[in-house]
Amino acid sequence: MIKGWKQLRAAFGASFLWLVCLIYFTQGFRSFAWTAVSYQLKDILKLSPSASQFVFSVAFFPWSIKPLYGILSDCIPIGGRKRVPYLILATILSLVPWLILGLNAYLRNSTWHLTIFLTVQNLGSAMADVVIDAMIAEAVRFEKASFAGDLQSMSWFAMAFGGICGSLFGGYALTNVEIATIFLLFTVLPAVQLLSSSSVKENPSCTYDEKDHPNGKHLMNGNSSLIDEDRFTVKKQSKSTSRRKKSRKSGKKMDVASDKSRPFREGDPLFLKWLRSLKNAIYGLYQAFQQPVIWRPMAWFFLAHVTVPNLSTVMFYYQTDFLKLEASFLGTSRVVGWVGLMIGTFIYNRFFKTMNLRKILLFAHVGLALLATLDMILVSRINVSLAISDKVMVLSGSALADAINQLKFMPFLILSGQLCPPGIEGTLFALFMSINNLGSTLGSFVGAGLASFLNIHSGSFDSLLLGIAIQVVCIFVPVALLFLIPKDATGISA
Repeated sequence: MIKGWKQLRAAFGASFLWLVCLIYFTQGFRSFAWTAVSYQLKDILKLSPSASQFVFSVAFFPWSIKPLYGILSDCIPIGGRKRVPYLILATILSLVPWLILGLNAYLRNSTWHLTIFLTVQNLGSAMADVVIDAMIAEAVRFEKASFAGDLQSMSWFAMAFGGICGSLFGGYALTNVEIATIFLLFTVLPAVQLLSSSSVKENPSCTYDEKDHPNGKHLMNGNSSLIDEDRFTVKKQSKSTSRRKKSRKSGKKMDVASDKSRPFREGDPLFLKWLRSLKNAIYGLYQAFQQPVIWRPMAWFFLAHVTVPNLSTVMFYYQTDFLKLEASFLGTSRVVGWVGLMIGTFIYNRFFKTMNLRKILLFAHVGLALLATLDMILVSRINVSLAISDKVMVLSGSALADAINQLKFMPFLILSGQLCPPGIEGTLFALFMSINNLGSTLGSFVGAGLASFLNIHSGSFDSLLLGIAIQVVCIFVPVALLFLIPKDATGISA
């Protein structure tokens, strides 16, 4: 491990590795502050479970538009640089809201103001996530490509470690300090991240220079891979090829396809060059999503979230208001969840990666349905008659939930990587992640609507059992849509 760190430090520099670890650690440690947000909404603002889940759904929407941040940083440089300025901006956006909420009680205790500041904070966090992914992709693009796996593993380890620390300290802090103090304490990490971002030198290949595009044939994608339209083929390419042939035969000099792929023209104003780059980036994504092999599986993962109501916030209210579980214990349950996530990753890599993806996703949804029945046992209090404590049920459910969801998420990652055409891997992968996040956000809205319809609130959980039963039925809806997943796709080949 030490030797690997030394090799990575020699290849990328200590400041860059520190920045990567810090950003991913901060992403995991966010549970420290967001656990406090849950209690702020429930105990201070006295929101119902459905209203609280609505706030979370709105606040996390910025994670559903991640490609926008990548395209902007690719096509509109700031001060001639495309990464570090955006990373600094993102860090400021993620730092200031926590500082304001920690210092201003009025804004912290206003539902709409709190929602706005939480949304801005997520905007900064999501943008930082996209930019650091782009910087990693650029750092390993050429001669350092052999370190790509090591760098990604280090990133995941840092995020998991941050998640464990955030869950442990968050539960402890809630029982010992004020929520406002927790918000202020969390600002330390973004502040350190801001200082670290300012000290990192941007890769020369990341700077904006027209000379990098002498023929106008390449375009930077959302993760800074070069889009070479001569290599990126879609089913409609034959039409554009025949169109160019007809143009040549008729003696016309105009070439529609080449005109679209030329982001820079000598003498054009800077804003026009930016506009043309944005247009080409969007056009590349449009071409990709014309292929059924791409949009069909992405539609499945989107529908797999939307068709299943998310009742996690409702269960949080039930665990704290009815079961009277303390914050420190719930923090421990999240630690167990992070361990379950790691176990799920290991199980997938060890036993499932050669299995047909349809079967994996089928098993995952059957597992989620069984897990929901554990919630039904908890809510119906059958576990008490079986002499099984509530804490054991919650801990086991947390571990199993994260492990099963990871078994479902790993095929998504694998399939996304397989479906990305050469040259636009970064932007398209970010778009895939955004589709997944948007589906999750809409699933939370559906869950909030279901909770409101069933009149589930802090004082009454009589209909919660029915809500979970509806959730179990909905879990099998995506199973009927598995034909959208490529028939022969596995974790190794699609």
